[in-house]
This record gives sequence, structure tokens and C-alpha cells, in this order.
Amino acid sequence: MPQRRYCVTGRVQGVSFRAWTRDRALSLGLAGHARNLADGSVEVLACGGAEALAALEAWLRQGPPAARVEAVLAENGDEDPPVPAPAGFRVL
Repeated sequence: MPQRRYCVTGRVQGVSFRAWTRDRALSLGLAGHARNLADGSVEVLACGGAEALAALEAWLRQGPPAARVEAVLAENGDEDPPVPAPAGFRVL
């Protein structure tokens, strides 16, 4: 199953970014997580179909109303060994 990791920078903490991301990911049928990082960014790991991942990435570039997204860095989540697909989508 395709997996992507995103790092979202800007005003993305303290604005419900992770909760909105969870809701959007679940509506797209994706699994994974969103978590705050110490540098003020949000990391998103998502697993699912290519079209759903593309839709999530487009949404991450906009974010919820209170957010101000500066950049979204995306990379394939292909790892050795591969990370198992998580169940559901969690806010960490």
C-alpha cells in the first residue's frame, strides 16, 4: 500500500491542524497519523491509494481556516524494512 510522509510548516500548531487532518484523511479512506514536532511543524504519515494521497496532499497545502501553511515537504514512505500500514488515523 502506498505510503507518504509529509512535513507541514507555518502556523500549524495550536490551530486544530492535526484534528482537521485526521477528519480529512478518514474521509479519504487513509490510515496513518498526524503529530506535532518540536520545531513547530506537523508530521503526517498517510497510507492508502494514490488518488487519496494526492487529495490529502492538496488539502495539506491549504489546511484548516486558522492555519497558515508555508510549505509541505513530501516524501515516499518507502522504508527498509517497510513500516506496516497503521489501522485508522490517529492524532498523536
